[in-house]
Amino acid sequence: MQYTIFDTPIIKTLMRWLSRFILKTAGWRIEGSLPEIKKMVLIAAPHTSNWDFPITIFVAFAVKAKIFWMGKDTLFRFPFGTLFKWLGGIPVDRSRSNNIVEQMISKFSENESLIVTIPPSGTRKKVMKWKTGFYYIARGAGVPVVLAYLDYRRKAGGFGPVFMPTGDIESDIKEIRAFYSGIHGKNTVTEEPLFINPACLEKPNEMIIP
Repeated sequence: MQYTIFDTPIIKTLMRWLSRFILKTAGWRIEGSLPEIKKMVLIAAPHTSNWDFPITIFVAFAVKAKIFWMGKDTLFRFPFGTLFKWLGGIPVDRSRSNNIVEQMISKFSENESLIVTIPPSGTRKKVMKWKTGFYYIARGAGVPVVLAYLDYRRKAGGFGPVFMPTGDIESDIKEIRAFYSGIHGKNTVTEEPLFINPACLEKPNEMIIP
């Protein structure tokens, strides 16, 4: 993958100390540790605020993790394209002729080490809806899903179980969601009942993409 802010010698060291200082000053603590796995899909839920992104970056620097995130390819046009890629962005084509899941599976296949952060849930007003794209990426690439979290009530960010998709998506998603049942996002939302659209089983391209 491309050279990012997490590779830049002086900046990554400064950002590591700055991130730890900011988190400590704000009253946040880090729980657990990032698994020593070269390839993974890193998810965190519930995703209810734009603050989730900067706090995630601070946590990543604090634990010395090189993470990547996905964004619409239009975000990477001049003049901000180079900057967003340096920040760990991976441009994806959302047109109908392309499949985001397949694009990311190819990225995992092409790289010896890759950690991609994907929010599995998005908000629609006050309702949280889970997406399944992260699951199909992990399943297709043969990599585990690491259940990370940001609990605003306890001001704790950390890493939970390592989950390997079995192929039984309904059962797997239920188990993953159960882990997050006691974790609170910044904003209060109502979680949608679990529903796996049969159409998604044939076209598993439903994602949360900035």
